[in-house]
Amino acid sequence: MKNFKFYRFADLKRKTQQRIIIVSFLLFPVMLLIVFSYLPLTQLLLYSFTDWNGTSRNFQFVGFENYAKLWQDPEQFAVLKVSLYYIIGTLIQTALALYFSTILSFKVRFKNFFKAVIFFPYLINGVAIGFIFLLFYRGGGMLDVVMQLCGLGTHIHKWLGEPRVVNWSIVATSIWRYMGFMFVIFYGAIASIPSDIYEAAAIDGANAWQRFWFIIVPSIRQVIFVNLVINISGALSIYEMPYIMTGGANGTKTFLMNILDTAFKYNKYGVASSMSLVLLAVVLLVAALQKAVIGKEEKVQ
Repeated sequence: MKNFKFYRFADLKRKTQQRIIIVSFLLFPVMLLIVFSYLPLTQLLLYSFTDWNGTSRNFQFVGFENYAKLWQDPEQFAVLKVSLYYIIGTLIQTALALYFSTILSFKVRFKNFFKAVIFFPYLINGVAIGFIFLLFYRGGGMLDVVMQLCGLGTHIHKWLGEPRVVNWSIVATSIWRYMGFMFVIFYGAIASIPSDIYEAAAIDGANAWQRFWFIIVPSIRQVIFVNLVINISGALSIYEMPYIMTGGANGTKTFLMNILDTAFKYNKYGVASSMSLVLLAVVLLVAALQKAVIGKEEKVQ
């Protein structure tokens, strides 16, 4: 005990102080990440190799049997096809958000009003939006009335009743709701581009399209990539809108809805766990492909 020295924080070297501060700030977030993300993911992986029903304490190890069932079940591929509608909707949503954010980044009349109109739907609760559009799409509802007034009465459909139309109706609702989120991110990224770049391009005779394609798009390429990853991940795991508006009927059942039904309706938690991991793998694969494509483009440039 005679050789023991008590060091004050101020007496420590600067690098040691920095390390202590960094570890102190990171300790709690890392613990939360491990407890609420990595441990549940590990447990999910273990359950995917069992026949656990969610209630029994005894479950049998079945290996890759749950994954084999998914591969042999045609229903799983059918619900994955539904996700293609939302992926296409995501691309349309990205294009619209980029278009409006580009226009409103420059001098436009009533700019603040249009920004509020575009972003406002994102602030509304998703359940409320689902019920609003149930009334909007119903027979004799607002959409049908507007189409009749515009002379398009012959093109009226059962918007939530016809299998070939219903998914597009829900996708349109999703675009209306989430476009504001992407718009705000794009708008902030475009606003960070120095104005002297536009001035130099104008002096060189660049038109609006050339300024967009050769200045704006390269400058916010990474932001576009992040937005696409987020939205395609959301498209693959969408649940709220189709559940509220159709309950999965008429070919609108998504993969996530199927996972929840398998777990909580049929008590097949082992199979549901394997389905969740397959969904995670698909999302990671999409993100990796997008990153690889963007990386190749940057090397070429």
